[in-house]
Amino acid sequence: MEDPSPSEHDWHVVESVTEYETGWYTGGYDLVELPDGREKRYYWAELPPAVVIVAVVDDPASLGLPGEGRSVAMVEQFRPTIRELCYELPAGIVEDGETYAEAGARELEEEVGLVAESVELIEDFWCSTGVLRHERGIAWAEGFSVGARELDGNEFLDVKTVPVESALDLARSGPANDATIEGLLLAEADGLL
Repeated sequence: MEDPSPSEHDWHVVESVTEYETGWYTGGYDLVELPDGREKRYYWAELPPAVVIVAVVDDPASLGLPGEGRSVAMVEQFRPTIRELCYELPAGIVEDGETYAEAGARELEEEVGLVAESVELIEDFWCSTGVLRHERGIAWAEGFSVGARELDGNEFLDVKTVPVESALDLARSGPANDATIEGLLLAEADGLL
């Protein structure tokens, strides 16, 4: 997504200041001239794009996954930021040169151990636009075979499956996760669930 040209709005950026870099994200502020002439600092954190994968399997056991019947592949992981154990759709960072679909296929195999025959982007959008510079894509995967899980050194994920008919209810129960709810709602809206 491109930044609009200055002629398309009345919000002139006087300066953009990076205050810190963590290796995971960059943080800082933009000093912005408001349409009425005053100036204000708008703080931001910039993260690389990420992808969330919605994968529905017809027979989890045939792919070495827990569960039975038409189910959504999910992962359960502890999120130190909120100090909660969460059920989530598989997700990860889009690496340089990857499309959302390519990153989704890679993350699905790394986290869940599924190789998808087909992955396509459902939607991409900006997240938490009041404070983040972060784009997210939601991808749909189908046609699975067994692959090899390869977790990052800081990933401690348990693969779970959730029956399609109860996946959204589970996602909406505490602790709820924005990316999981978004992915399931978009897949449902497109008639995929």
